[in-house]
Amino acid sequence: MAAVALRSCRRGLSHILSNGGLAALSSQRLEGVRRHKSTVQYASRPDLPKLAYRRVKGKSPGVVFLPGYGSNMNGQKAEALEEFCRSLGHAYLRFDYTGHGASDGVLSEGTIGTWKKDVLFVLDELVEGPQIMVGSSIGGWFMLLAAIARPEKTAALVGISTAADHIVTLFNSLPLETRKEFEEKGEWTVPTKHSEEGHYKFSMDFLKEAENHCVLQSPIPITCPVRLIHGLKDEDVPWHISLQVAERVLSPDVDVILRRHGQHRMSDRDDIKLMVYTIDDLIDKLTTLV
Repeated sequence: MAAVALRSCRRGLSHILSNGGLAALSSQRLEGVRRHKSTVQYASRPDLPKLAYRRVKGKSPGVVFLPGYGSNMNGQKAEALEEFCRSLGHAYLRFDYTGHGASDGVLSEGTIGTWKKDVLFVLDELVEGPQIMVGSSIGGWFMLLAAIARPEKTAALVGISTAADHIVTLFNSLPLETRKEFEEKGEWTVPTKHSEEGHYKFSMDFLKEAENHCVLQSPIPITCPVRLIHGLKDEDVPWHISLQVAERVLSPDVDVILRRHGQHRMSDRDDIKLMVYTIDDLIDKLTTLV
């Protein structure tokens, strides 16, 4: 069982907080991304949709950002991370899953398996060496699946509002009669404020396929450093999922950071600074070990 530490900050963060607090982070570092944005590239794959990505070349370990469901690589967290990695000279890659953003494909035709393959392709073909994967929401689920499948390409994990197994768990928590109604209809409609339509629709086939990728029923064979950041005011993905992940990963190096006023997107300025500090601390830890 992993040793879990519930902490407001780690070693590197403590030093920063004691020298000016969160406001001490250079605004130029977080806002300069507008001046130095990477260009969109497209990766062709045999018999699979093209993937759109942005890449910054640099030192190892590199950082790969995995966005949430229905999101894309142009969000605030993804762009802030690019500027941060550029400022340190570390490699960075962000991309759109199949059916998302600028990538080819249709969102409604995607599955957890589809998007897992996207992440594995990125790790196998678009980056070099072990990576720090940063997964937001469902991207946190994908980072776990990818770390299990590619341990040699995984240096560390940072989950933001990690939604491991969440869509399956949420459906299974519905009353039996309600589930039967959706099963007869063939799809499940989930209200959300993160979609223009005001809801997400998931087919029963999507949910059945997703069950094949659940990770929380048994120990998770991941041994690298893991950091899990979650907001206590997250109304979309319960923060206790991050605790479940922390309890199940085999790594002895696991921290859970709970933000008292944090919401699901974790895109407030202080949320982004905490994410950046956490990754900075991991880079320091990993490069010191080399």
